[in-house]
This record gives sequence, C-alpha cells and structure tokens, in this order.
Amino acid sequence: MTQSAAAQKPPATPRRLDPEDAQTALAEVQERLRRQHLVEELVHRQEEGDAKAPLVEDLVHRQHEAELKTLVDGLHPADIAFILESLPKDERQAIWKLVSPEHDADVLLEVEDWVRESLIEAMDRQDLVAATESMDADELADLAPDLPPDVVAEVQKGLTEEERAQLLEAMGYPEDSVGAIMDFEMVRVREDVTLEVVLRYLRRLHELPDHTDQIFVVDRQDKLQGILPLSRLLVSEPETEVRAVMNSDFLTLNPLDSDADAAGAFERYDLVSAPVMDDQGRLIGRVTIADVVDVMREDSQEQALSRAGLQEEDIFAPVTTALRNRAPWLLFNLCTAATASFVASQFEGTVSQIVILAFLMSIVAGIGGNSGNQTMTLIIRALAMGRITGRNLWQLVKRELFVTLLVGLCGSVVAALFAWVISRSVSIALVMMAAMICNMLVGASVGVLVPMVRARFGKDPAMGSSVLLTFATDSLGFFIFLGLATIFLL
Repeated sequence: MTQSAAAQKPPATPRRLDPEDAQTALAEVQERLRRQHLVEELVHRQEEGDAKAPLVEDLVHRQHEAELKTLVDGLHPADIAFILESLPKDERQAIWKLVSPEHDADVLLEVEDWVRESLIEAMDRQDLVAATESMDADELADLAPDLPPDVVAEVQKGLTEEERAQLLEAMGYPEDSVGAIMDFEMVRVREDVTLEVVLRYLRRLHELPDHTDQIFVVDRQDKLQGILPLSRLLVSEPETEVRAVMNSDFLTLNPLDSDADAAGAFERYDLVSAPVMDDQGRLIGRVTIADVVDVMREDSQEQALSRAGLQEEDIFAPVTTALRNRAPWLLFNLCTAATASFVASQFEGTVSQIVILAFLMSIVAGIGGNSGNQTMTLIIRALAMGRITGRNLWQLVKRELFVTLLVGLCGSVVAALFAWVISRSVSIALVMMAAMICNMLVGASVGVLVPMVRARFGKDPAMGSSVLLTFATDSLGFFIFLGLATIFLL
C-alpha cells in the first residue's frame, strides 16, 4: 500500500460500549437461532431418505454456527454474559460452545452464579483448567466454590507460592466480607525514595493494575504508612521524596469487614480504591470501585427479591426449581389471605345489612398496605446505609407515625367524601375516615417493626416483608373497618 493510499484510508471507528448494543445483539442471536432451527428442520424433512441428508444438515449447521460465532466474537465479555443469562438452557449451551476460549475466563467471572453453574457443567476438565489457569488469585477464589475440586487442585499447581497463599487466604474469608472481594494486585513503594525513582519503577511495569488511582507506601514489614495519589505524583517535582507528598489521612478496611459497609464507605467518600489491612497493620490487598459496584448490584437484586420472599433463580430454570423457590412464601401468603377472609367472615351480619361496606373495605386494606410499604422501603434503605441506631430509633418511629397520621388525615377526607357519594350516609363516611387512618398507622407500625426486628436477630430485613405487611394491613384493616361499622352503624 502506498503512503498516499494509507493516508486516505479512513481511521478505524472505535467500538462503543453500550448496554443497548448488548440488547440488540441478543435480539439478533435469538433471531439467528430461530432461523437456524427452522432451516435445519426444513432440510431434515426434505432430505429424509436421502443418503446425503446428514451431510447437508451438517453443512447448514456449520454455516449458522459460523455466523453466530462471528457475532459473538465481536462482543465484550460482559455483553456475552448478558446474552447467556437471557437465553434458555439449551440455546445458552449452544452459544457458550461458540465463545472463544480466550474469553471463557472473563465470561465466567461476569455471569450470575445461577448461570455459571450450568456453563461449568458443560465444559470438560481440560477447558476448565485452560480457562482458569490465567486468572488472578482473587478471581480464582470467586470461582472456586463452583469448580470441581480436581480442577482447583490442578490450577493451584501452576501458581507461585505467593499466589497459592493468596488464593487460600481469599477462600478462607466469609462470602460477604471485604476479604472475599479484595484484589491482591497493587503498587507499593517505600517512603524514603524520590518520585523520580517511583516513576522509573512504574515505567518498568507491563501495565498498572486496574483502577489504580493511588500508590501504597509501606515499610519493610509491609505496614501501611500512607498513600501517594497518582495525580500528586505527576504534578510534584521528581526530586521530592515520597514521605513529603504522601497522604497520612486515609481510609482502611479490614478483611473481615462487611462488603456492604465497604460499599457504603466508597459511596460516602467517593473512593476509587481502598487499602485492606490485617490486624497487625500490614497491607494485604485492596478493594476497587469495580468490586464495590458488583456488591451494590447484588445487594440491590437480593433486596428486591427478598421483599417478595424469593431467592435468585434462573428465569429459564425447570418448573420444579421455580416451585421450590416460590411456593413457601406463596403458601404463607395464602394462609395470611385466608386469615383476612376469616376476619371478614366474622362480620357477615354487618356486611349483609350494609352491603356497601363490602366495596369499601378493600380500599381501607389497600391504602394501609401502600402506606406501610412506603415506610418499610425507607426503613430498609436506612438499615442498609447504617443510619438507624438505638439512639434515633424511637425518634424515627414517632416521626413515621406522625407523618402517616398527617397523610392519613388528608387522604381519609377524600376517602370519606367518596364513601358519602356512593352511600349518601355521613355515618359510613366517618367510619371510612376513622378506619383508614387507623389502618395506615398499622401499616406504618408494621413497616418499621418488621425490618427492625429481623435486623435485630441478624436476618435479612427485606425477606418476606411485603407478605407480612399485607397480612397485617388486610387482617387488621378488615377488623378495624367492620368492627367500627358494627359498633356505630348497627
């Protein structure tokens, strides 16, 4: 190619990372899988009895696989993981076989746990070893619970003594701790060297660890003395010693700290990375913003599922698996609904004489549930952020009840007006107003107490909270409304 031709060649357009691109790719993969199935089925029917039929089918199958592989190879590992999570198991396995071996490790780290298990099951021992042998110790520790023991043992043989020690250390920490998510790759320097020496040292490295925004200053026993931000390193005079420009005021984490607490610290102080120190003050690792984002996402997903009494599951899992996940709390919900119906049945005489009550009592129960759900959402979030203590608990309870009372007074006026319009009875309107306020207070009380009690006993405050709230507001809502109607209307 001549120099002029090279100069006229348009520059390559960098690939843009966009979640919408992954969704587009998913739709294209699904469409190609559908066409592949239709074409292969058509070829199979037309060529029945023909000796060349298997050859034609194999040719068509290979052509479709080549198209899909070209599409998948152009995707980021995170986008491949998204596609695998969004496909039924059979199609997921078909696409997984087309993923380039060089991406296997990254995809396994990106996918959700419930997908990773099925992908690992589809891989033979040799492929698993090849995919995991290039992983860092902290990454291998994340996958180790899902890997066959013989694969872990084989990969350990290829690690250095330091890496093997790091792997065993990471695997020894609890699942939801800082130690389980910390990274062992970091840059360390001494405080008595100049910035010029530090710069020369950095230039000798092949590349900096991901999310390196600061260098850790340690002594000869690896005890952390301070941190040197890269921004300060770049703008300071090269002859300056590290001790003169390092920060001695910094946040540190302990490997046994909760990963949720670490996430809260990152959010509060706008951190990119933070050092992890053991009880002797030695620097043993670091946590990065990438790890924290994963923790936040997982906690958010777990909280959303827990409120409905669910655990994480494959959306394409067999029906029996889904039943085991969903049935317990649904059965409990059935019992609570039956209790609410039983309460209503005890006022059969009242309802039979004033039929309009049957149409109004569902409003009382529904508004109480919505009010309680608002309070419960605020409490669960405050617990997750660590904002509730023994000193402010009672103040918080009083505030929520007072806010609910004010909202109830305003809303109950509208509800009473509606009750009067459809019944033309002031007495029914007043009963409606009183019952609505009382049930909203019930909902607020339950919205505070259920998460607080569960958190007090070390349980997930969100687990089944919506079911328990519905039980309280339905049962007590019917009891309060129909009880007041029995007393004042009959």
